[in-house]
Amino acid sequence: MKKVKFDIQGMTCSSCQTHVEKAVKKLSGVQSVNVNLIGNNMVAQYDENCLDNEAIIKAVVDAGYGAIMSDVSEQMKKAKIPSEDENIKAMKQRLILSIVFWIPLMYIAMYHMFYEWFGLPIPQVINRMFHGAENALAFGFTQFLLVLPIMYLNRNYFIIGFKRLFKKSPNMDSLIAIGSTAAIVYGIYAIFQIGYGLGHEKIDIVQKFSMDLYFESAGTILTLITVGKYLETKSKGKTSDAIRKLIDLAPKTAIVLREGKEVQVEVEEIAIGDIVIIKPGGGIPVDGTIVEGNTWIDQSSITGESIPVEKSVGDAVVSGTMNKNGFFKMKVTKVGKDTTLAQIIKLVEEAGNSKAPIARIADKVSGVFVPVVIMIAVLACIFWILQGQSFEFALSIGIAVLVISCPCALGLATPVAIMVGTGKAAENGILVKSAESLENLHLVDTVVLDKTGTITRRKAKSCRNG
Repeated sequence: MKKVKFDIQGMTCSSCQTHVEKAVKKLSGVQSVNVNLIGNNMVAQYDENCLDNEAIIKAVVDAGYGAIMSDVSEQMKKAKIPSEDENIKAMKQRLILSIVFWIPLMYIAMYHMFYEWFGLPIPQVINRMFHGAENALAFGFTQFLLVLPIMYLNRNYFIIGFKRLFKKSPNMDSLIAIGSTAAIVYGIYAIFQIGYGLGHEKIDIVQKFSMDLYFESAGTILTLITVGKYLETKSKGKTSDAIRKLIDLAPKTAIVLREGKEVQVEVEEIAIGDIVIIKPGGGIPVDGTIVEGNTWIDQSSITGESIPVEKSVGDAVVSGTMNKNGFFKMKVTKVGKDTTLAQIIKLVEEAGNSKAPIARIADKVSGVFVPVVIMIAVLACIFWILQGQSFEFALSIGIAVLVISCPCALGLATPVAIMVGTGKAAENGILVKSAESLENLHLVDTVVLDKTGTITRRKAKSCRNG
């Protein structure tokens, strides 16, 4: 069996995660699939005699998403680029601009209610431009112009939502896209009716449809969902902090002895057999064996030992540890994803990618949630029409069902908790094997250590249970 990790593009909610998982599980030879919504990646274990990486990537692409192969060394390179920070910054700008257009949209649509509820004075310019049946067209069209920038800023909801819908795998974005599109399309229809009423002097039509504009509802839906997406992006960014800190334990450059000269190179350029020079206070970039000199190594980040360990010729040193006060040369034995630090990072990531039992329940719910919500919205519309209510009223009920049923946190809460928990544990020298182990930790009432077991707290002396 072969286990391969892939980066997945285009996932926005727990329904997306479920669709990707189902698409890969259908392939013959696949033993297990774990899709991580927070990390936007997937780990697949499969029989390489029946399947290859290209077939898995094709299955993900056919499901409407993107997939590329990934590994720890690639992520160590990516760590130099603050992609999470850029995503948070972009989402923040999108949210601020959405609010800038949403505030006047809400005021124009609801100014009479602000007056009734809070007793706020209505500016004369607003009264002259938007009050009364004679200004109904300006009242509706201004709202339409203000909602357009909000739609453009948040166009990804429409692009991804309808794309998923047409591929018969609707997600949370599909609910947002359908609900807000229905509100906007009906608002445009209302503007035409207002124009018809004014042109034919049918004031009752004008008054009716000027009260049936839903542009502010669409703008509010998109803006509020963006608030949630912004908070979600911040949470996802924080989950990678622990892994970044682990990656940062090893220096990004090293001094290598080549042709009798000291040359500073990127860690990725170090090869097995190279002689690396480590100066006092320097970090150890890769695994190796000391061939000259002696020193004291702080291994607390790897072993938990608070006291530096003496090392001399022939002793092994590992990446991520710190040289305290000696000068030595080491021969490289492991590089890239084979180093001790890379293996620890891999273990932490696998624990974050694994699913706790409670997360599997959320996945099952989210897999059928969106289609059920769409069905309920349609049935709600039909029910109220059969009850004799107007189409406008029935439509508003359907839109309400769609937009309040977008709990993207359904599939995010547990994975975020698991990734943060395993990451913080790794920072403190505790490696968690899987999410299931973490979930079952609350059942533990006794921890047993052997006679050489070491417990470390910050830089305190080690305590040995003899």
